Amino acid sequence: MHAQSKNFYSDSEAAARNKTLQSRLRILTGFVVKRDEAFASLPDGEDLRDQARNIKAHSIANLDRLLLQLEKNVNAAGGRVHWAVDGDQACAIVLDLARAHGVNRVVKSKSMVTEEIELNEALERVGIEAIETDLGEYIVQLAQEKPSHIIAPAVHKSRVDIAELFADRIGGNGSSDPGELTLLARRRLREKFLSAGMGITGANFAIAESGTIVLVENEGNIRLTTSLPRIHVAIVGIEKVIPRLTDLAVFLKILARSASGQKMSSYVSLITGPRRTSEADGADEFHLILLDNGRTKMLADPEMREALYCLRCGACLNVCPVYQRIGGHAYGTVYPGPIGSVVTPELAGLAVAKDLPFASSLCGACREVCPVRINIPHMLLALRRNWSQQSSSRLERAAMTLWSMTMRHPLLYRMAFKVASIIGGPMSEEGWIKQMPLVFSGWTSNRDFPRIAPRSFRSRWRDLKESRR
Repeated sequence: MHAQSKNFYSDSEAAARNKTLQSRLRILTGFVVKRDEAFASLPDGEDLRDQARNIKAHSIANLDRLLLQLEKNVNAAGGRVHWAVDGDQACAIVLDLARAHGVNRVVKSKSMVTEEIELNEALERVGIEAIETDLGEYIVQLAQEKPSHIIAPAVHKSRVDIAELFADRIGGNGSSDPGELTLLARRRLREKFLSAGMGITGANFAIAESGTIVLVENEGNIRLTTSLPRIHVAIVGIEKVIPRLTDLAVFLKILARSASGQKMSSYVSLITGPRRTSEADGADEFHLILLDNGRTKMLADPEMREALYCLRCGACLNVCPVYQRIGGHAYGTVYPGPIGSVVTPELAGLAVAKDLPFASSLCGACREVCPVRINIPHMLLALRRNWSQQSSSRLERAAMTLWSMTMRHPLLYRMAFKVASIIGGPMSEEGWIKQMPLVFSGWTSNRDFPRIAPRSFRSRWRDLKESRR
């Protein structure tokens, strides 16, 4: 998985100073309000969240059995299942299918997992045109950018930005009217749909008992992607499987509410295998690629397993005070925001994404809005601990050991703070410590600490009690 979070601090600082970006990110407040209103209208909303969490917990705990059941039923319905250990293998499977059928153009629905494995780049390297058909994804593809949000890929762009982009790339007239821009994109994309030899999608859910994949959308482009081309390829993370069709009803009630504040998405497609002879449309072939790409590693870690419950609704991004200030591109990875700060270190490696677990205030808002109540702050703390254990210097470890010992011995604690109060005087200005020496200097490079008081609360309290006798 491609990740470039090594410049997170400089990129996030630049994003926080970008006034245009700040104005665009204010739209996230609307998502939060709509989400709250949508759940308020659902009398059993909290119970449904608990049910959804239990279903996901059960699914992940029984992943091996459910995946085999899913494979059996997809094959029984006339489809074919492929297993991909990593992104390279998944891309190779798609390329082999395209070559075997002489495909030179594919249309794609919005899919974070195909972004994760960089499928578009793999297709383009061998001369196959890959067209994103979700409007937001189409916009960022034309701009040669990555999505900045899980459900709103072009949230960082204004109507004027899009109008200028369309005028430059697909012959727009410069109008920033949303209706005109949408119609222009629609005309261009219809041509691509009709000439594509393969449609590629992800899936929101994969139902083990029937071999059905479920696709949720608002634009209708997924319906065209799965029904017009001769071949439909669905690339799905192994964590997307759920046991039964009846379980789906629980998720459909909370997914759209969490993502966009809708009671239900405009289109919900349930696809079981290729087109039957009695059906008017649909693909002649259906291929399901089940992708691992680090997910079994997460499954094996009791502290991180919960991240596999994620529905990719984006609700945690909308409420995150860090994401609200810097947007998605500063994270340097496919999955931004709180859930991305958990998932990316697991999929790409903690050494590559070491800064992301620290890109959080740990306020807990992400957990509060998560439709399956994922404890993101707990996992961020675990990743911080893991990185600190890997990267801390001998001096840091010695300092933390000394601090731990001091906190366990009251006399030593009182003596240490007495000494710190004396030493802190020369480093203080107007009651604030401006610069600490040696290894601690990094702590004060972006923040001030109040100087330790000359007298402790304990001694002042003792004097106060004696004065009242």
